[in-house]
Amino acid sequence: MMKRDFSSFLLYGLSFLLLWEWLRPIEKLTNTDNIETFIAFMLITFVMSYFHLKGIWKGSIKLVFILFSINRFYYEQGFFHLKWLKSFLLDVADNIGMLTGRQWNDLSNEFRTLLFFILLWLMVYLIDYWLLNRKQIFIFFFMTLIYITVLDTFTPYSAKAAIVRTVAAGFAVMGMLTFYRIIQKENVTVDSSFIRKWMVPLAGMLAVSVVAGMAAPKAAPIWPDPVPYLTANNNKADGEGSGSGPHRIGYGTNDGALGGPFISDNNPVFKYEASGKSYWKMETKDTYTGKGWFASGSSPISYLKEELVPVYSIPDSVETIKESASVNVHNNYRYHFIMYPAGIQKITDIQPTDPNGNRFMVDTTNERISYYDEELEPVVPRNFTVDFVRPKYKVQDLQRTTSVDPSTFFYQKYTHLPEELPQRIRELAEEITAEKSNWFDKAKAVESYFSNSGFTYDQKNVAVPGTNDDYVDQFLFDTKRGYCDNFSTSMAVMLRTLGIPTRWVKGYTGGDFLEYSKDNTSKQYYEVTNNNAHSWVEVFFPNQGWVPFEPTKGFTNEILINYEATEGSGTTNQQTIPPPVKKPQKNELEEPKTVEKQDKSFDLKAIWEQAKLTAENNWKKAVLILIILTVIAAVVYRIRGKWLPYGVLLVYKFKKKDESIAAAYMVLLNQLERYGIKRKENQTLRNYARYVDMFFSTREMTRLTHFYEQYTYHQNLPKGTWKESHELWENLIKKTIA
Repeated sequence: MMKRDFSSFLLYGLSFLLLWEWLRPIEKLTNTDNIETFIAFMLITFVMSYFHLKGIWKGSIKLVFILFSINRFYYEQGFFHLKWLKSFLLDVADNIGMLTGRQWNDLSNEFRTLLFFILLWLMVYLIDYWLLNRKQIFIFFFMTLIYITVLDTFTPYSAKAAIVRTVAAGFAVMGMLTFYRIIQKENVTVDSSFIRKWMVPLAGMLAVSVVAGMAAPKAAPIWPDPVPYLTANNNKADGEGSGSGPHRIGYGTNDGALGGPFISDNNPVFKYEASGKSYWKMETKDTYTGKGWFASGSSPISYLKEELVPVYSIPDSVETIKESASVNVHNNYRYHFIMYPAGIQKITDIQPTDPNGNRFMVDTTNERISYYDEELEPVVPRNFTVDFVRPKYKVQDLQRTTSVDPSTFFYQKYTHLPEELPQRIRELAEEITAEKSNWFDKAKAVESYFSNSGFTYDQKNVAVPGTNDDYVDQFLFDTKRGYCDNFSTSMAVMLRTLGIPTRWVKGYTGGDFLEYSKDNTSKQYYEVTNNNAHSWVEVFFPNQGWVPFEPTKGFTNEILINYEATEGSGTTNQQTIPPPVKKPQKNELEEPKTVEKQDKSFDLKAIWEQAKLTAENNWKKAVLILIILTVIAAVVYRIRGKWLPYGVLLVYKFKKKDESIAAAYMVLLNQLERYGIKRKENQTLRNYARYVDMFFSTREMTRLTHFYEQYTYHQNLPKGTWKESHELWENLIKKTIA
């Protein structure tokens, strides 16, 4: 064990400085507060390791420090009040469940702090182990250098001073540990004067190297900086664009800067029971800026539950089908906004409910429905039933619409475009719809354009518009690669250039089928995850209302349109097809969007759910079968000495080469040990062979060992040796079976 002298104190101090370098960037690059508390924890841990405190004392002091810090950070009660400790332990139990469910984003701050303390605890323990036992710290030193240089390269953190500190401390520690390894290996005793003779030149060399390195002139880089290439988020040849990194998919409220890749997220949002899939709206936006969307103003209307929802309703001239859906919102969902199908009429049976009455508020500008309690505090809905109507449009009615009074505020609002919108977007829209005479046919032509013009659905390699780029223009003419935001925004803008009122809609697709309802066979259960977040387009037709369109390649909307027969085929409906992968929302880390599965002849999710259901119904049989198979496997393994030799004999029966003796001899040694004739430690093969021959009253093992040694030392055997040695080997194997 290392003595508690100045040298060991210096060793621990330098190791503490190395570990401190891992904490310095955290304070600057994250929102972590009270970083000095974690530094103090590291310092106390190193001091206890230096003084070689017993494990029980070290563990107790560290645990008290951690609990005291968490109490000071997050709880108002005093440290000695047990109420806060009970709440904290319950929180830990809940978060452990989230860890097992891979719900990383939902971990509480208290639990994250606990994990951080545990990480530091383990790091100090490992450093102490490397110092005392291994007397090697190169790996940790090397990883520290990589850590700070990567942060210096790819983040705003400047590691110039950190690199100097790390190099100086790291080489000093490695030099000292090298000294200790040498004296330990040579088993010599040294005094303090000899240690100084080693340390002084080491310190002088490090000081001269650091000063010379800092003062020496630096050559210009030979290679171009690879960072812009590695961090680029678009495909433009000129390299314009300044997008941030990938965002996590899911619903969010900020759509001011669209573009960039996203990370898929399969965490559930809600489940619903209905007679079929439906797109679920969250909100609409009406103003396109060239980079994204926002809602022009706010006009909230309050209403009580059981009342009709005051959003734009489907006109009476449109035939509808009454439906309802029961929704169960997952605990992951944190918004007080309510998801709903188009054609919503009422929201009933909502939970949680207040005995004094809950209320809803609808922003009629963006049609976002919020839920509040009596004190107008936002409430996250967990369970509710939504009544709605599904429209059945007739193509003749949709095609009759050709214009709206352009002087109205409504028309100007939903056809507004930025003045700097590139002219070629309008020209492309006019080219696509040149042969169409009504709004509906023009909308269908633009919708179909994206499926037949070389566009690619992609969630990873997606451009971010530069300062002088228009989001739609970049997608239509430069990249032709993106997800639902790109497709839906492009269609909405192109139709607006033609004078057709449109708006941008955000929400979720219908999700994945789970199972049929046990209470009502005409209904099914579906699950909607963050990967189902989506955006699409609604086009306004007088006397028909807002009609949804789905331009995203690979997706199909649930809209029903009756087409009159033109070629003797009768009436057909545009049916719902489960959509494929979807897109994200971009701007905030928690506010991106969508992914879904390609339409297939079978539903993998349904197969998995059916497999789980089968397992639940037959788990007793499965456990019994597993126990029987385990017992059989144990018995077979237990008597392997009886049957395994037969397999070995069969394998080596067909070998012809003399070199086979090497592997065969090792197999024989293993079989003899299983039989009970064990070779003693340091016993030579010849002595062991004589012992085996005495046991079986033969000379076969000695002769076989002679062949094996001849092959091992000379790598050469007379031709045909294997035939004789195989016979000897086979006889010995058979003796172990008898």
